[in-house]
Amino acid sequence: MIVKESKELIIRIGGEGGEGIISAGEFITQAAVRSGLHVLTFKTFPAEIKGGYAMYQLRVSNDPLTSQGDNFDVMVAFNGEAYEMNKSLLREGTVFVYDGPGGDFEPDNLPGVYMYPVPMTKISKGDLGSIRAKNMVALGAVAQLFSIPMEQLRETIQHKFRKRGADVVEMNLKALDMGAFYVQNELKKTDPYSLHTNGAGIEDVLILSGNEAVAAAALAAGCRYYAAYPITPATEIANWLARYLPKVNGVLLQEEDEIASIASAIGASYAGVKAMTATSGPGLSLMTELLGLAGMTEIPLVVVDVQRAGPSTGMPTKHEQSDLFLAAHGGHGDIPRIVLAPGSVEDCFYLIIKAFNLAEKYQVPVLFLSDTSLGIRTQGIKKPNLKGIQLVNRLTLSENGDGNGGKPFQRYEITESGVSPMSIPGQVGGAYIATGLEHDESSAPIYSQAGHSRMTEKRFRKLARLEEDDFPSVSREGDDPADLGIISWGSTHGSVQEALARLRSAGYKVAALYPHLLFPVPAIAIERFAERVPSKRILVPEVNYQGQFADLISAHTSVKPIKHTIYGGLPFNPEMIVNKVKEVLQK
Repeated sequence: MIVKESKELIIRIGGEGGEGIISAGEFITQAAVRSGLHVLTFKTFPAEIKGGYAMYQLRVSNDPLTSQGDNFDVMVAFNGEAYEMNKSLLREGTVFVYDGPGGDFEPDNLPGVYMYPVPMTKISKGDLGSIRAKNMVALGAVAQLFSIPMEQLRETIQHKFRKRGADVVEMNLKALDMGAFYVQNELKKTDPYSLHTNGAGIEDVLILSGNEAVAAAALAAGCRYYAAYPITPATEIANWLARYLPKVNGVLLQEEDEIASIASAIGASYAGVKAMTATSGPGLSLMTELLGLAGMTEIPLVVVDVQRAGPSTGMPTKHEQSDLFLAAHGGHGDIPRIVLAPGSVEDCFYLIIKAFNLAEKYQVPVLFLSDTSLGIRTQGIKKPNLKGIQLVNRLTLSENGDGNGGKPFQRYEITESGVSPMSIPGQVGGAYIATGLEHDESSAPIYSQAGHSRMTEKRFRKLARLEEDDFPSVSREGDDPADLGIISWGSTHGSVQEALARLRSAGYKVAALYPHLLFPVPAIAIERFAERVPSKRILVPEVNYQGQFADLISAHTSVKPIKHTIYGGLPFNPEMIVNKVKEVLQK
């Protein structure tokens, strides 16, 4: 258990990029989960390879977590910049662990703040002979202060550095011990925070980031071709698949740019292989013409967009949810497409499998909108039951009989559902041209008004019953009826869930809807949800300036949402949503 009334602890580590800030946080995360605690992390780092402010925040609890929380309880500052960046958040009752004496700053007198100077630089440079050990000294100090299990930390460190040789492992463990020794012998603990665990990890738990969950689930979904081009913050997906895709006889190909990536993914899918590519906003902008090709040729495709702050190059390592309009409408002409968004690391796993199933079922591009906060977040999730996963494969010519009696293969046959059988290149009786030109049922180019109308209607007919058949129920929680409703998407789900619990415990009658399908807009679910909010006060919080999902809801339903937008590069915390709900209800 955690000796604190709220049964949780939020630790923030800040310093210069390249000092091992992220590594130190990951070590604590691994040790906490292995010790039976729930952890949810949030991190931000500079776009530079080295330098700039980096931060890792982890929230540790005895209970499952859905958000990064509001403010930290413990701040660990490696340098003066980290102190200045977080000084205003050091309120009464918080703990401040900092590099001193001998660091590059001296903090002000902070009334009510528990302050622990630890000479991280002095110990690492003077006693260990390497400034690179600074993060391990800090880690040992934090572990000693808050009873983070040293045994679990040692195992994690040994596993991390095992391939770099015994000397590296020994140096890191020595630095860890020296940080702990300093606290034990030179400091007196005065704060109330401490972690107490039974030493047993949570059974059947995987520690994954959102990006890793997407990559792992893609394999489970049957993806055997990944077209890669590196871009922050989506590159981790390619890194993971580069390691594991060959083990299942899959292929990862790094292309020269995003246009080539989506083109080769379409080509692999045309050849009968489940294929995926991943990018972020700038890359998705480049891919839009080829999205049109996938839609016109009716070739299944999954595109992951780990959104970041834009526009243009924007802020590559910062958070935003501003690609929804692009995902829903990007490109010239009309094509059917599906846009999905996960709300948690666990969602990343199961929803990407659904993305592949929908792409195969309807032969359309499916865009999967993750985001920076979710993509790089680390969390323990229950180990998936792979045997229980149901996969969908495309309708093929073999299911409808080979051979056409000498007639051309009707690849784009007009059917009641709009879905036509596909063939694999080289299949007897299955020859056709996958062309971006408008075409008739046999794939021959056409230019008539009637033909174009007929084929456009055929393509869009595929998604006519998407919501009813594939999203018959949408996660809803809260009061029924409610005085105010909240509709959230993406990683904002978690903060809304926590805000909802706080509001209801305070006596407010509120409810929330968490759609995974964003486009086509799930109008049936949204209208039903709004019916149970007599006041028609529907709040839509999202991390973009325009309120993009709110605008889509307004355009496709009778609901006129209240927008709640932030756009500073950081995600919502629960308190922001609680305060906005109270403001709206008081009007």
